[in-house]
Amino acid sequence: MDIAAHTPATPGPQPCATGFPGPAVEGTPALHPDARRGRASFSNASGRYERHQRVPADDGWNTIEENQRQTRTQVFRDSSRSIIARNTSPDIPFDRSINPYRGCEHGCSYCFARPTHSYLGLSPGLDFESRLFAKPDAAALLETALRNPRYECKPMAMGTNTDPYQPIEKDYQITRSVLEVLAKFKHPVSIVTKSALITRDVDILSELAADNLVKVFVSVTSLDNRLSRKMEPRASAPKRRLEAIRTLSVAGVPTGVMFAPTIPGLNDHEMESVLTAAREAGAAQAGYILLRLPLEVKSLFYEWLSNAAPERASRVMTLIRSMRRGRDYDPNWSQRMIGTGPVAETLSKRFRLSVKRLGFENRTAPLDTSKFCAPLARGGQMALF
Repeated sequence: MDIAAHTPATPGPQPCATGFPGPAVEGTPALHPDARRGRASFSNASGRYERHQRVPADDGWNTIEENQRQTRTQVFRDSSRSIIARNTSPDIPFDRSINPYRGCEHGCSYCFARPTHSYLGLSPGLDFESRLFAKPDAAALLETALRNPRYECKPMAMGTNTDPYQPIEKDYQITRSVLEVLAKFKHPVSIVTKSALITRDVDILSELAADNLVKVFVSVTSLDNRLSRKMEPRASAPKRRLEAIRTLSVAGVPTGVMFAPTIPGLNDHEMESVLTAAREAGAAQAGYILLRLPLEVKSLFYEWLSNAAPERASRVMTLIRSMRRGRDYDPNWSQRMIGTGPVAETLSKRFRLSVKRLGFENRTAPLDTSKFCAPLARGGQMALF
């Protein structure tokens, strides 16, 4: 059998000879090809809070190859006592969100949420996309929170950290149960996803839309199936995402498109074609966000880039740094989403011109919070007045 050799974890990503980030942890071997089949991660280095690094080693029985076969998705129960996450970020248009799952099977190579798996003692690499946590009590916790007399209604966001419609949602249906509660309370919600599975819930979404209580944004990163499959191996194909936009739009659900992340030198040339295709499918609004590489994501993304598009890796990282004040990531509130410098300004101008040319809506009415009302609980007493 295999044993996991424990070596001290290297403190943070180490630069390689080119000046760009090297592997997630220097000296960590890449995963066996079979172990990462259908995944974006090339390694599974321990999180930044771990004192030791787990490294596969052969115990002499020559079974290490045998035991590194295709990684199966594991789902664990998350017994969180609350479900509404709060934020005070000045560059985000919401102050509360719901994440039905931790980790995401879509496995996007660039996902800025990957470092959150470190809080669980797991790797932001392969663990993030294969060891998932589901919150089966989400709907009940949400209903309890919304019935609190001190609760103040403001739009809820879903899909801000991990995708609420990732593949396991098909079986667990936690996102649908959350939407049912929001519809019952007439609570507004905005959703971002890159999964066509969202069309399953068109009945609830159209009900919410009739009262101006929902907006949906579908993320379309590329129209190139090959690139999309490499970057986002278990997300819906580009064609299916466009079909989802059309289905939602026809059902009366306000739907937009997110060209996110925009990666200079890799997919930025598709901005106009993605926006055009989404507009033809019925998208009414559009947005874009520049690639973000916080914490471990920097090394994981470069590791992926070096394997998936080695001929572009150096140029992509050079362009990214030109938009991040010479760094791999700039966390400043006003700049982390769009970057700075000539390349960033050119992207912004291209986006504005495309939005104007295609007739996307610049602004839409805010979601309605005035209809929020806690329905009578089972066995509850009706109000006297």
